[in-house]
Amino acid sequence: MDDKKKSVEEFGKLLDILDKLRATCPWDMKQTNESLRKLTIEETYELSEAIFSNNDDGIRNELGDLMLHLVFYTKIGSEKKAFTMTDVLKGINEKLVYRHPHVFGDVKVSGASEVEKNWEHLKIKENNGYKPVLSGVPPSMPAIVKANRIQEKVRGVGFDWEKREQIWDKVLEEITELKKEVDNHDSEKIESELGDVMFSLINASRLYGIDPEAALEKTNRKFIKRFNYLENKTMRKGRSTPRRCAATPRRLLARIYNPCLLKIGTDYKSAPTIISGKYNSAADK
Repeated sequence: MDDKKKSVEEFGKLLDILDKLRATCPWDMKQTNESLRKLTIEETYELSEAIFSNNDDGIRNELGDLMLHLVFYTKIGSEKKAFTMTDVLKGINEKLVYRHPHVFGDVKVSGASEVEKNWEHLKIKENNGYKPVLSGVPPSMPAIVKANRIQEKVRGVGFDWEKREQIWDKVLEEITELKKEVDNHDSEKIESELGDVMFSLINASRLYGIDPEAALEKTNRKFIKRFNYLENKTMRKGRSTPRRCAATPRRLLARIYNPCLLKIGTDYKSAPTIISGKYNSAADK
């Protein structure tokens, strides 16, 4: 039996198992779309973590958990006489064929970017000739991911910079406006301008082929690793209270922090300066 047939067989078993759970297990019987939603989000983040960690076993396990959720929602849909698994699979199959005319039809494309443009134009045609370009961006999507998807979608209909280098003038313009509002001490406008700076930086990430969410997460993990090292070193120096770092002279923190960058494989001379050793106050000596 080839893998495709085995997959179909195992998928059928999953459907049968969920049918039985839904009929006999008290926990599964009481679940609704609403009660499953937060669990699905949790499973999605666990899959994201496995992907980020390049953990193939973890990815396999988390895909199984998400597959269960997809089957669960479909089971609830069939109980409500709203749709069945057949409807779900038929719908995605028809959508994929329709939106890939360069594969299943006679349309010619020059590359991936043209595929994306065709995809967006076809989506617009599906709703009686009109569907807002940004209607497919979920309102509840995390802000960084949402900004990235907004920019990708409008690019699909031609709304983009002619040259990617042009984005840096926009970034500098937004930073200048932010500094102006900081000097004016207007918190509401500072928030607005800071949002503009972040949006323009996310756009720069897209233009240079960088996933902004992944980039920020790597920095988060890098900082956590460095700070954990710093915290551990201060504890070894006898500063074991919960506020040990705050109670440690800044000059000492700098002496500990900078070498720690080298120990974890980072050239601290080119790294962002988070702790500076240049303090002259008596309190820091």
